[in-house]
Amino acid sequence: MKGTVSICCFLSLLLLQATAEEEDFTSVLRDRSHIDETLRLAAEEKAGDYAAALQRLRKIYHTSIKPMEQAYKYNELRQHEISAYPGRTLGDSATDGEITSKPMVLFLGPWSVGKSSMINYLLGLNDSPYQLYTGAEPTTSEFTVIMHGEKIRSVEGIVMAADSSRSFSPLEKFGQNFLEKLIGIEMPHKLLERVTFVDTPGIIENRKQQERGYPFNDVCQWFIDRADLIFVVFDPTKLDVGLELEMLFRQLKGRESQIRIILNKADNLATQDLMRVYGALFWSLAPLINVTEPPRVYVSSFWPYDYAPDTSRELFKREEISLLEDLNQVIENRMENKIAFIRQHGIRVRIHGLLVDRYVQTFKEKMSFFSDPELVFKEIVDDPDKFYIFKSILAKTNVSKFDLPNRDAYRDFFGINPIANFKPLSAQCSYMGGCLLEKIERAITNELPALLSSINSGKQPGLSSCEATGCGEKPKNRYRKN
Repeated sequence: MKGTVSICCFLSLLLLQATAEEEDFTSVLRDRSHIDETLRLAAEEKAGDYAAALQRLRKIYHTSIKPMEQAYKYNELRQHEISAYPGRTLGDSATDGEITSKPMVLFLGPWSVGKSSMINYLLGLNDSPYQLYTGAEPTTSEFTVIMHGEKIRSVEGIVMAADSSRSFSPLEKFGQNFLEKLIGIEMPHKLLERVTFVDTPGIIENRKQQERGYPFNDVCQWFIDRADLIFVVFDPTKLDVGLELEMLFRQLKGRESQIRIILNKADNLATQDLMRVYGALFWSLAPLINVTEPPRVYVSSFWPYDYAPDTSRELFKREEISLLEDLNQVIENRMENKIAFIRQHGIRVRIHGLLVDRYVQTFKEKMSFFSDPELVFKEIVDDPDKFYIFKSILAKTNVSKFDLPNRDAYRDFFGINPIANFKPLSAQCSYMGGCLLEKIERAITNELPALLSSINSGKQPGLSSCEATGCGEKPKNRYRKN
């Protein structure tokens, strides 16, 4: 009996000693100065130049792109509704909020791999009342948007969706159950002046999507389509790929340039074991990322406490700095990215306008006094290749075939919007406003590239000479017959 008590006491002492050592280890905070240095948080931004460029971009969009977008109901073409990014919609109410929004960094991955801890570390929130809750169990059940604000406060999802000055209005379409799982946190922070973080619920493979009460994958897709940088976080204990993770990587197709894979908590392993885990991670992800060059994988431990002893701390530090440099690159190039994506949007709006114009012209050519309008147009929309709708656009307008929308999308589009609601491009001109097609082509070929050049050269973006003087020229309509 005494021997048993002695053994129990000895084991208790060992446990207390191990706990004390662990507490001593985790109480040593890591130096964070490299975060501020790499992200240049102490440097003052040229707010005037950025604001001027943003104002110019909004003016180009509202005067040159949006009129055609509205005239030909581009946002109802569901197959290709985009704004600055594939998948995003520039709706009437959310346009300014989306154009002026900061770059978005999205955190995805299995539960309890350190996504929230990583955000706390980057923002220095640990041991503050405002840190994101973390733990070994699944802790984040909401989509949490961490953004800049004058004071620290939380914002309910229904408020975020109702505020047209933000870019989250389209989230209302996912229903009230989702909005209850959406929360915003505002706080004054130098990094949040330049970027917005989005923390997501961890993927749990044994949970059915319908049990969440809202379309989880559709919501993830919405954020993926708007993210400038996507961190997919793993840890050494959660490398298995299940159905929900497989679906997530399917949604990431086409966004490989924005994806960064993070193997977190790497200091929990010895070097040899870490090499095995690194290989196992690639083995698991290889079937899901079908690209020639796989995404970059960063190996480190993203939390505020010092690295575990006898681990590759120099390697982990270099990996962390490389990741911060990637984040800084997104921040530095945010204006250039906005201009490029708005130009891409303008190209697709122009193509849509040309296609609708071609449908209208073909319908008018095929109509006769005795024709049934519905049957005539049904024949055209069911077999557009028979009437060379898409081929004529490629032949006449220097359009890439890879930018053409899906033909089936127009069957649905005209099912909602009767062909009689649209005017041909030749009728979309006015003396004061000019022609829709010429304005959007001028924005694509001249105004947006000039704005991009002014940003790169450091010049103050201003009005074009024609905008300053009015030029006094009557707009030419090259589609009107003489």
